Amino acid sequence: MSVAGLRRAAHETVSGLPREFWWLWTSTLVNRLGAFVATFMALYLTMDRGYSASYAGLVAALHGLGGVVSSLGAGVMTDRLGRRPTMLIAQTSTAVSVAVLGFMEHPFAIAAVAFVVGMASNASRPAVQAMMADIVRPEDRVRAFSLNYWAINLGFAVSSAGAGFIAEYSYLAGFIGEAAMTLFCAVVVFLKVPESRPEQVPAADGAKPGKDDGVRIGTVLRDGRFMGVVGLSFLVSLIFQQGYVGLPVAMGADGLSSSDFGTAIAVNGVLIVVLQIPVTRFIEHRDPRRLLIISALLAGYGFGLTAFAGSVGVYAVTVCVWTLAEIVNAPIQTGLIVQLSPAQGRGRYQGMYTMSWAVAALIAPLMSGVVIDHYGAAWLWGTCAVLGTVAAFGYWLLMRNLPGAPGAVPPVPVPAGETSGGTAPAGAVAAGSVPADPAPAGGTGAEAAPAGGAAKDLAAGQAVRGRS
Repeated sequence: MSVAGLRRAAHETVSGLPREFWWLWTSTLVNRLGAFVATFMALYLTMDRGYSASYAGLVAALHGLGGVVSSLGAGVMTDRLGRRPTMLIAQTSTAVSVAVLGFMEHPFAIAAVAFVVGMASNASRPAVQAMMADIVRPEDRVRAFSLNYWAINLGFAVSSAGAGFIAEYSYLAGFIGEAAMTLFCAVVVFLKVPESRPEQVPAADGAKPGKDDGVRIGTVLRDGRFMGVVGLSFLVSLIFQQGYVGLPVAMGADGLSSSDFGTAIAVNGVLIVVLQIPVTRFIEHRDPRRLLIISALLAGYGFGLTAFAGSVGVYAVTVCVWTLAEIVNAPIQTGLIVQLSPAQGRGRYQGMYTMSWAVAALIAPLMSGVVIDHYGAAWLWGTCAVLGTVAAFGYWLLMRNLPGAPGAVPPVPVPAGETSGGTAPAGAVAAGSVPADPAPAGGTGAEAAPAGGAAKDLAAGQAVRGRS
């Protein structure tokens, strides 16, 4: 491609997105540039503090459990308090708790504060995902969420290298640095990002709507199609997590060193940074249903190929395969969540989706350890292939009647008196249909595209590594 062609492609990739998105994008990048705790917690506890590997694993599990606990609560806060207040509370709480963690000495205190850090750091995810769905037009979301995912991985790659040097000097400096950068993110949100929660829709009888417009956690749990997608996201996340829990163990069993694992897994970050935007341009207007099926198969069989690996080069090739699945799955999967979520309940829906990844992050280490210890690594990779096949078949079943597919169930007409493009009250949409997106908030003035368009969200991708 010529220089002019590259410039045109870059312009088309970043143009047309609201200013609020770019401030949110900046906050995401700064947040990931400051990442330290999740990356170096195990090394900090074992090498700097002298605790056992078992204790380090317990603290990591408590950190993950905190994320599971806060997912639904943060989703409720996102709907009731708003996206912006939830992000501000989560980010300031994260900054304070991370700084406090660096000063903890007693094992019980470290474990307790790590649990709080896990809760606080995970609480902003439903709000960020809901706000991006609010402020970006549906036809632009695939670009927006992929750009955000690119920022997550770029920030993570830079922070991993930089934090390594900081850790050699002082682990406490790493904790304080992450706290400062997280606090800076809160300042950016406070000064530059307005509230984007959609206006509440009056009830058909003219009664004043409730705070949640009829959407409760029970509403989410009774949404069969959505919960099916949540279950499939859990299977896919179990697969992706093996790149960070099962893969290093298997490579060690093959006689390879930690630096060999670092070389192989670095391919993942490099490919995402290099390919995320061009691959997004390629898939932007293609059928998301087929892409989800293909990505599930690529993930499952990419890890399945690991059973035949024995050298760093072959391991790196398998990483290339499942990384491509990650690049495709990340924006498309969460975009499906946005498409299936009513605007007034996006926080709760995103919270439930976030929880599926948090639970998978807890279960994946147990899964890999049990399977490898009792049956061998080859059985783990075979299990990943089976899970990928099951997930692909599940996507095919769940999305057969998604609006836009042949034979799809048509949406119920919006009742008289509703605003055009508004979200119908709870119960006004028939099973199998998807409510239309409201016009974006946040002062963009853009006109929303019909539901069923290219509505792809990103932030799930962040959960592949617990990053957001």
